[in-house]
Amino acid sequence: MANKRDLKKDINYVLGDIIEAVYVWQYTNSDKDPKASEAIIDEAIVTFDELIEKVNDRKVENKKAHFKAINTELEEKGRALIEKINNLG
Repeated sequence: MANKRDLKKDINYVLGDIIEAVYVWQYTNSDKDPKASEAIIDEAIVTFDELIEKVNDRKVENKKAHFKAINTELEEKGRALIEKINNLG
């Protein structure tokens, strides 16, 4: 598992790219209601905050397993957000 700094960068890049994809969708679909897409952005921001808080938790005994679990959670939540973007229609 990568170190804490790399994990933070991964979280930032993945969720930043998802937010950027939503902005692109909003730009190309300006005729549609942006409420659903804005909800995805809000969810991405909440996910970012939650994951960074978990990364910064110093009370963890097994850091390697903890960081691996965070990375897995990032993948799962990232895929779910991407699926929501794909279903915006």
